[in-house]
Amino acid sequence: MNVSLRQLRVFQVVAATRNFTRAGSQVGLSQPAVSRCVTELEQQMGVKLLDRTTREVALTEAGRGLAARLERVLDELDAVLADVHDLATTRRGRVRVASSPTLSANLMPGCIARCQQAFPGIELLLLDRIQHDALAGVLSGEVDFGVVIDPELSEDLHCEPVLSEPFCLVAPRSHPLAAKRRVRWASLSGEPLVLLDYASGSRRLIDEAFRAQGVSATVRHEVGHPTTIFRMLDAGLGITVVPELAVTPPALGDLVALPLVPRVDRTIMLVRRRNRELTPLAEVAWRLVKQVAGERAPR
Repeated sequence: MNVSLRQLRVFQVVAATRNFTRAGSQVGLSQPAVSRCVTELEQQMGVKLLDRTTREVALTEAGRGLAARLERVLDELDAVLADVHDLATTRRGRVRVASSPTLSANLMPGCIARCQQAFPGIELLLLDRIQHDALAGVLSGEVDFGVVIDPELSEDLHCEPVLSEPFCLVAPRSHPLAAKRRVRWASLSGEPLVLLDYASGSRRLIDEAFRAQGVSATVRHEVGHPTTIFRMLDAGLGITVVPELAVTPPALGDLVALPLVPRVDRTIMLVRRRNRELTPLAEVAWRLVKQVAGERAPR
């Protein structure tokens, strides 16, 4: 049966008032429109619900049976719709986000602070993970979504780019390359390098850039975080290639950061499980991270 909610609500009011005109004033319809709704409902159900005379409107046995049960059914439906509406409009709860270390240190704190300011009822909980574990947390449902670096394509993930940023050279001020305004990738051949290890989403991209630019890389040390790299450079152990987002004045100390040419970018992406809708709270957090990342884009 193709019975509409409107038809049922109109019949409910007619059954209560026993008058088409009064029912119409309550539901905002004309008397002919009310009559038409009831007639269409009777046609769909294949049974007469009302006996109409010039003096009164009376419920048939089928009409009395429908009216007696309809109030409870519509009340339950109203409650369900209200619950769903509350879920969609609430701004209170927890959103879990997995992020790789460089992003956890240099992007996500700003996102968390912005969330506290704009949506004080939302707790943005950060899980600082290496990229592999961040993606695993997304796929398992442990977190609502992830913020990662150029993940390899997967039919199980929906990915949305939010920021592209270049790789740059970081070196001690005393290093010969530090005197240049920009450095060609080829100049890194033979230099002792301290690089992010393969737990980082950036390392694969750095290796690809070395191959594309014909760099004969001499990797002396591999570590898990840019701060460790910078302190090793302070000790005179080499130079490095890191993403621009990792280069902050407090972390650099007496090191210098220089652009590499040609420019090679990495892409920061938001990832979630494909074919799984975010909760309304997680959708708010997703848009917020996207906005903050966009504000960090190089000008």
